[in-house]
Amino acid sequence: MAFLRKYGRPGIKMDRREAEHYETLMKQPGQPDRVLAWFHHAASEYGCAASQYCLGVCYHDGVVVQRDSSEAFRWYKQSADQGNSRGQGILGYCYGQGFGVDKDDLLAMTWYLRAAAQGETVALYNIGYCYEEGIGVTKDLQLAVHYYRLAAEQGNAFAQNALGYCYEDGIGIQHIDLKAACYWYRLSAQQGYPWAQCNLGYCYQNGIGVDKDPAQGAHWYRQAALQGHARAQHNLGFCYQNAIGVVKDPVLAVVWYRRSAEQGNFFAYHSLGYCYQNGIGVPVNEREAVYWYYLSAEQHHAPAQLSLGFCYRNGVGVKKNEREAVKWFRRSAQQGNALAQNSLGFCYEEGLGLTKDPAHAVYWYLKAAKQNNPWAQCNLGFCYANGIGVQPHLGKAVYWYRKAAAQHHARAQDKLGVHLQTGAGVPRNLALAFRYFRLAADQGQTSAQYHVAQCYEKGLGVDANLQNALTWYERAASTGCRNSQERLRRLLLRYCLENASGSSRTVDNPLVPPVDWISGHAAPAA
Repeated sequence: MAFLRKYGRPGIKMDRREAEHYETLMKQPGQPDRVLAWFHHAASEYGCAASQYCLGVCYHDGVVVQRDSSEAFRWYKQSADQGNSRGQGILGYCYGQGFGVDKDDLLAMTWYLRAAAQGETVALYNIGYCYEEGIGVTKDLQLAVHYYRLAAEQGNAFAQNALGYCYEDGIGIQHIDLKAACYWYRLSAQQGYPWAQCNLGYCYQNGIGVDKDPAQGAHWYRQAALQGHARAQHNLGFCYQNAIGVVKDPVLAVVWYRRSAEQGNFFAYHSLGYCYQNGIGVPVNEREAVYWYYLSAEQHHAPAQLSLGFCYRNGVGVKKNEREAVKWFRRSAQQGNALAQNSLGFCYEEGLGLTKDPAHAVYWYLKAAKQNNPWAQCNLGFCYANGIGVQPHLGKAVYWYRKAAAQHHARAQDKLGVHLQTGAGVPRNLALAFRYFRLAADQGQTSAQYHVAQCYEKGLGVDANLQNALTWYERAASTGCRNSQERLRRLLLRYCLENASGSSRTVDNPLVPPVDWISGHAAPAA
C-alpha cells in the first residue's frame, strides 16, 4: 500500500501522506518482518517474479530494510528476466537513472519496450519521456505524444499530466489546446498526482483553459502542497500573501513558503526574502532577506538576482556596493529579466558601479523596452530626446514615451505632455498635453504637477484658473519643487500687492496663503 499510494496505478489514487503513514507502520516491529521473510522465501525458493519485484521495491524505497540500490536492481532483474512487466519497466528505470547499475539509456529503452509490449502503462509513459527528451533514441515529439496518449488513455496519471503539458505548450501537436490540457490535468489530478494538481491549480488561478476561479486554484494547490509538492506549497503561500482564492493570511503565506524552501525551491527562497525585507508575516529582517535572496540567486533565479542587486545598490541588509549590484543586475539581465535590464542600463547611464557608457545604457534600455517595460521605455525616450548614447531623434523619443504612458507611467506621461505642448517630434496639441500632465500629476509626479499649474495659470490647453494654478503649485512645492516654490511665491506676492487691504486666507478668500509660503518655505535663501 505504501508503494501504491506513493506512485499510484490506474484506478489507485496517489496520496503521499498516506504512503508515509504506511511506511511508518512498516517500520514497527512484528508483522513487517514476517512479510519480508515471506517475500524472501517466495522470491528465492519458488522464484516468484511478483515477489522478486516486491522485494526490489522494498530495497528501492527502504521499506522495512535498509535502502540498497544494488540489491533492488538484483531483484528487479530476476523479476524482469522471468517476463514480469512491472519488473521489466522498473529495470528500464534503473538503467535510465543509473540506479544500482551503470547508466545505460539504450538498455533502459530496451526494457521499457519489453514492458510496454505487455501493456505496462508506466513503461509507455517512460518511452514517451525518452522520445520527448531524446534519451536513448532520436528526439521525436510526435512519438512522445503518441506514447503519452497510449498510457494516458489507460489511466496512467503521469502520462495524463505529461499529455496535458504537451497540449498547453504545443509540444508534439499541431495547435495548442488549453481546454484539452486542463482535461488531462484534471484526470491526473483526480488520481492524486501532485504535479497535475499543481498544474490544474495554476490553470484555475490564471484562467488557462477554464474559467478563472481563484478558489479552485487554491484548492488544487492545497491538495498538492499537502502531499509535499514544493511548487504547490510556494504557490499556495503566494495565494495567502495576496488573497487569491483564500482569505489573506501573511503568516500562513510564510509557513508555506518555508515548507517549500526546506525542499530547495528557489521560488520560495525569493518569496521568503521578500517577506523578510517587507515585514510580511514576519518581523522585518533585512539581513535575513539578503540570505534568502542569495540562496535563490545562486540557483540562477533572475528575479532574486535582481532583488539582491537592489539590496547591494541601496545598502539593504548588506553594505552598499554598487559593483556587486551591477554583477547581480547583469546576471539577471542576461537571463532576459526586463527590470534588471533597465536597472543595468541605468547603471551604465549614470556610471554606478562601472564606467559610464551611454551607448551600453541604450542597449539595455532597448532590450527591456522591447519587453514592454515602461521604465525602460521612458528611459529610452529620454535618451532619444537628449542624444544620450544615440543620435537625438524626437520622433523616436515620442514613440517610446507613448509606449510607457499607455502603461500609466507617470514620468513618461509628463514627458509626453512636454513634447505635445511644444510640438517637439509630434504635432502641437495643448489640450492633449494638459491631459497627460494631469494623468501624471494625479499619480503624484512632481514635475507634472508643476506643468498642470502652468497650464491653469496661462490657459494652455485648459481655461485659465488662478485658484487651480495655485493649488497645483502648492502641491508641487510641498514636495520640494523649487520652480513651483518660486512661481508660487511670485504669484502670491503679486496677489498680496494687488489686495493690500489686509485680507487673510479664509473660506471665502482661499488664494491668500499661509505666511510661511511667502517667506521661508516657498522662497529659500539664495
